[in-house]
Amino acid sequence: MLTDLVRPGEKVEIEAAEQAIMGSSKEKKKIYYTKVYDILDDEKLEVLMPMEGTKLVLLPVDGEFRFCFYTKKGLYQCFIRVVERYKSNNVFILLCEVTSPLSKHQRREYYRYATALNIQTRELLPEEEKLVDEGKFHAQMGLPLSKGMTADISGGGVRFLSKEQYKPDSHIYIEFNLVIGNKEQTYALVGLVLQSKASEVRDGEFEHRVKFVVIDSVQREEIIRYIFDEERKNRRRMTGIGL
Repeated sequence: MLTDLVRPGEKVEIEAAEQAIMGSSKEKKKIYYTKVYDILDDEKLEVLMPMEGTKLVLLPVDGEFRFCFYTKKGLYQCFIRVVERYKSNNVFILLCEVTSPLSKHQRREYYRYATALNIQTRELLPEEEKLVDEGKFHAQMGLPLSKGMTADISGGGVRFLSKEQYKPDSHIYIEFNLVIGNKEQTYALVGLVLQSKASEVRDGEFEHRVKFVVIDSVQREEIIRYIFDEERKNRRRMTGIGL
């Protein structure tokens, strides 16, 4: 796919993989720009070593980065690993190995991670809705929950499938588990339903897009860290690193 979409001379935006997934403030965000030098095959490419002012930026060998390509068909992104740095014909070059599929890039506040996790949800009770509005939410436990499966998750929300349909702009209780540091943790959050529609892949089920609205900073950071760790494992499996 790389050879079909990306061409030598096209602009590339470079961001550290951890920054791309974990996020950072605009003031601290470090992004470099360069150009594609050559496409070797669908898994390897050469880019010009980026510059910061008049100085070369020596991206580390084995460093992991997100590349965003400015192609004629739009923005496409993937994760890469720097394999080698060298000079050829008086040009400083980075040899890079693609470690994730190339995908259409959309600018978002949080990175979405595609994963299938068991999730349980329910509508909020009227008294719970009132507490959400007042910023004093406390869930009533022991109420029946509907089972579902996530399609993707981010530090900002979740997309999931279930047999239950929820109304857009309504609040729902969300519960799921993540394994972080070999320990399973339960997350009980409240989300705002942004979209709810019939699933295109599963008959009788609905796809929901939900934004987390009752979540503390520690929980959000843990979810983002989980995504980063899982993405890194996936990239290493694809390239055989550490196996």
